[in-house]
Amino acid sequence: MAKEFIASKPIYIQIAEKIFQQMIRGEIKPGEKLPSVREMAIQSGVNPNTIQRTYTEMERMGVVETKRGQGTFIVENQSIVEELKQTMQREIIEQFVISMRELGLSKEQMKSGLEEFFEEGDQHDDSLI
Repeated sequence: MAKEFIASKPIYIQIAEKIFQQMIRGEIKPGEKLPSVREMAIQSGVNPNTIQRTYTEMERMGVVETKRGQGTFIVENQSIVEELKQTMQREIIEQFVISMRELGLSKEQMKSGLEEFFEEGDQHDDSLI
């Protein structure tokens, strides 16, 4: 999971988002144990305090639960995954729209640009769509 982090966003949030993406893709299942704070810190290349903050924030959000002496586990609630998926989708779309508006594009231009992108993707590279 070690990667470059974006300076404008707190690292603990970026790590939580990576875990959320793994949950949405089904790579991490409800009820599954997450790596220990120390293990995750090594994997991510960050201070253990950062991971502790990540897990604490995720617990506050109701995504994980910590069982004393056992570790941190993804909650066994499939609706959480769907909520995360919808929330992340909305945030990505919102950021896209903001960026396009900053370029001066209208809704119609955004829509036609997306349609062209998907049509070109069908012809060139299905991995992008």
